Amino acid sequence: MRSVRTVAHELPVRLVLSHDLSVPIRAALQYDADDPYAVRAVFHPLDQSGTVEWFLSRDMLAQALSEHTGHGDVRMWPTSDSGRDVVRMVLSSPEGSALLEFPAQGVESFLRETRSAVPPGTESSRFDLDAELAQLLAEN
Repeated sequence: MRSVRTVAHELPVRLVLSHDLSVPIRAALQYDADDPYAVRAVFHPLDQSGTVEWFLSRDMLAQALSEHTGHGDVRMWPTSDSGRDVVRMVLSSPEGSALLEFPAQGVESFLRETRSAVPPGTESSRFDLDAELAQLLAEN
């Protein structure tokens, strides 16, 4: 059985409510080497009623450091706000949408650690495709 390597970073994320108003929320980015393409973003809502989780592509998160990326439910892009480099992320669901700001430096640091766990281009070596298919078929 292979050892699991995880990376987790708590980040000072801001929920943008309007052009002039944003509030801090607790959030973390998490990476599991056994799911090498995905990043889990975990948010703790302002009312403290549990957590909200979104799964993102690691490649898309990296791309967001330099250009606009995403479509549909998840869109991200880099920008500067009051002299701070940030990655803006819009998450949309049937219940509504949220505009969030992640510190670009924190995202870069997180991604650097994920690349140490699983270098880009080696993700497919972490999968046992036959086992994954067997599990999917067993669930139906």
